[in-house]
Amino acid sequence: MAARRAKSFAMLANQGNLTAEALDQIHDDVRRLAYDYPQRPLSDLLGDLVQTQETLYNILENRQRPDQARKVYFLTGVVGGLLAKASHDLADPHAAMAQARTAFLCADHADHNGLRAWIRSLQALVSYWAGRHREAINFTQSGTEYALRSRSTSAVSLPINEARSWAALGNSEQAYAAIRRAEDAWDHIQPDEVDELGGLCTFNQNKTIYYAADALAWLPAESSAAQEYAQRAVDAYADESSPDWAFGDQAGSRSDLAIARVSAGELEGAAEAVAPILELDPEHRINGIITSAQRVHKALSSSDLAVSAGELQEQIELFTRTPLKSLPR
Repeated sequence: MAARRAKSFAMLANQGNLTAEALDQIHDDVRRLAYDYPQRPLSDLLGDLVQTQETLYNILENRQRPDQARKVYFLTGVVGGLLAKASHDLADPHAAMAQARTAFLCADHADHNGLRAWIRSLQALVSYWAGRHREAINFTQSGTEYALRSRSTSAVSLPINEARSWAALGNSEQAYAAIRRAEDAWDHIQPDEVDELGGLCTFNQNKTIYYAADALAWLPAESSAAQEYAQRAVDAYADESSPDWAFGDQAGSRSDLAIARVSAGELEGAAEAVAPILELDPEHRINGIITSAQRVHKALSSSDLAVSAGELQEQIELFTRTPLKSLPR
């Protein structure tokens, strides 16, 4: 509370003129939130995210020097992107898109191609999990020009997001082409201001492997490749002390491994893969994890294992009854 009061005073001091120290403090706050987001429950961060956004909006309502205004718009765009992800995690795609549109407006004011590309990638992610796959593809293709200019890690996240939606639509050729573009893009990446914030603001190799597994898990004919990618992703997320670790991506990787094993007729292997997910407490049951678990349930129902998979299906149903969005907040 004392730290928050001190920061609030620093923002309002000097009659609304933003000092270099105050701007540095906001930048540090945003970097901490971006870094913590993939690794901590949303309930730990949401209050600080909302407060930081409100602080930035208040600053923008006062006239700032052009060089400072650009930095404030940049940080406001980042926080808007984080809150778009928060709304998505609470299964509210409408609110997520509202936050993302405002964040993109801030990116325009900051004239920052890397931020524009990152937000387009977030919009594609929201659309993908909402089942709007054509819309997701449109977002990835719209963001490509910005990613090419910035050469940030969004040049990887955009095509690998596109791969997931093509696969969900059943187009294996386009899905593989997008996976190859994403993997090849790593040879040309130059991290920018967004990447340097870390956490949710940068894309990494582990995510690339996981998203490829997530794409291939949609394609029954690619179950062998899906299992290979998914096992690599599960291994990559085994170290919870890694700065690249993310509980949502870890759970998603395990869900994809379970789906691939179901396709191979391996019920015990699928149950083993999904077991750690079913132990997650409700505060970690974000929208993506719930939806991934439901995909495992659906894969079981449509497989030759349907009759013998009753117990595992019941466990998944019990797990999905208490998502994060159902908790009081």
